[in-house]
Amino acid sequence: MLVDVHCHLTDSVLKERLPDILRDARNAGVSAMVTSGLGYEDCLEVLKISDYRTVFPSFGVMPYELEGYEMVLDLIEKNSRRIVAIGEVGLDFYLGARTDRELQRKVFKEFISLSINLDLPIIVHSRSAGKYALEVLSECGAKDVIMHAFDGSASHAMSGVRNGYFFSIPPSVVRSAQKQKLVERVQLENILLESDAPALPPKPGEVNVPSNVKISAEAVSRIKGIPLWKVEEVTTENALRVFRIKV
Repeated sequence: MLVDVHCHLTDSVLKERLPDILRDARNAGVSAMVTSGLGYEDCLEVLKISDYRTVFPSFGVMPYELEGYEMVLDLIEKNSRRIVAIGEVGLDFYLGARTDRELQRKVFKEFISLSINLDLPIIVHSRSAGKYALEVLSECGAKDVIMHAFDGSASHAMSGVRNGYFFSIPPSVVRSAQKQKLVERVQLENILLESDAPALPPKPGEVNVPSNVKISAEAVSRIKGIPLWKVEEVTTENALRVFRIKV
């Protein structure tokens, strides 16, 4: 059994063939998927497709598209019992303008505070900002943290490991030396699996799908030199515990 802790099933390239994608995921052993909304309207769509058996909802915003983020904060509060996580939220110093970085930090802290107050896990986007996102999370006392597709150094990741954070590994690990180093350093007890579908596929240019978390699991098994069943067992236990879901 596998859990995809982060994907975007409401993305147009996936939503139009969602029944087939969910069937393929089940056939690959993926028993649960956490699908993240990005912005107010997308979060509402995420709720519509969540069945709480296979598909579970999370609400967030992209750090470089913060207009109307207050509406998402309000939506999270009103639906806190219907979602399993907040996110993705965080920092993006790659696409985000340098002048917006303080605003990104301010908004990120608001979402962290809400996650603490509502006792919900938080899924963190930290593109080209891993070190800084980890610093903000630690400063705010965040808990139940999932660092999604972390692109920072393995040495920086270890500060998150010491705080009990999880690092979710996408299928692009098979072509990323950085993510392979991350898997080498981070202990299995702090690893989760994600697809980030439709992004971060195993091969550039492909449309990624949740069934590809099997590829993530196989890569972790190979890199760490441990049995695949062990990777599947521990990462699934990690996911079910942090999101407090049953499948």
